[in-house]
Amino acid sequence: MGPAALAQVLSPLTGMFDASTTPNLLVGLDVADDAAVYRLDAETAVVATLDFFAPIVDDPGDYGAIAAANAMSDIYAMGGEVVLALNIAAFPEDLPPDVASAIIAGAAAKVAEAGGVVAGGHTVWDAEPKFGLSVLGLVHPDRILTKAALQPGDALYLTKPLGTGLIVSAARQGKADPGWVAGATASMARLNRHASHLARGANLKAATDVTGFGLLGHLWEMAERSSVTVSLDSGLVPLLEGAIECSRMDVHTGGEGRNREWVGDHAGFAPDVDPAIAALLFDPQTSGGLLLACPANEAAAFEAAFMHDGEPLWPVGSVEAGSPAIVVS
Repeated sequence: MGPAALAQVLSPLTGMFDASTTPNLLVGLDVADDAAVYRLDAETAVVATLDFFAPIVDDPGDYGAIAAANAMSDIYAMGGEVVLALNIAAFPEDLPPDVASAIIAGAAAKVAEAGGVVAGGHTVWDAEPKFGLSVLGLVHPDRILTKAALQPGDALYLTKPLGTGLIVSAARQGKADPGWVAGATASMARLNRHASHLARGANLKAATDVTGFGLLGHLWEMAERSSVTVSLDSGLVPLLEGAIECSRMDVHTGGEGRNREWVGDHAGFAPDVDPAIAALLFDPQTSGGLLLACPANEAAAFEAAFMHDGEPLWPVGSVEAGSPAIVVS
């Protein structure tokens, strides 16, 4: 579902659970973020999210692992640590049991890698398979990362390359090199856990994960909620192997179009921005990377920490004072 449609669907809940009646709901629908956060006491808050989708790769184990990594990413985007997950499964009645088992096993292994535990779930019959997780995490109430905390002078970073949407679509059309699909699969299955650890260690305040709204859609959420102008250097944005080739083959997704429509004139493009790269900036990602903001005077130490631990990190832009907008060069 696109951002505009989602906002309309959720509109009846707006204001129903606000701070005056639910003071321990630290992050909810009033200022929607990657996950909900509910304070238990002065030291502990619960981070809650859920996500599920239809298969995007052929291997059932990979599908389960990607679905789990994608769901847990919301916890990491809020600065939390995963502790508990429940399966959400909708499988066809004629799906072979070993396939269903492989999906669930792939997800469970990824949750175990994250230091969490799968403790149950719910399964229904459906003509099209769908799978995901409801995930609970923990975070200190004073250490929450949010979309609304960008500050002028921040440097912006990505922790994974873009292109999963176009590569998966190209694969379905028989246009993708197997190596491109393997690279995209590995990227989607990689956890954002340690990147989140490093962000917390640097005392960052602003973050999100890049998923269905694409890089520009999620960046617009941050700019609007933080009341700042964001500058993005399209030449610095990392791309998966094969992503630019898919874009130049005129491969598109429905999500790209919805993201373009939603961001609209809030993003301005310099005349020399490559249209193929521009399309990838709107490409909906599955289990994409974290988009992190670090004060410029701390950026060198932040980059050094990622380099020391062998964790990927790409500088992609900066934050300036001004009306909410994105300037793409």
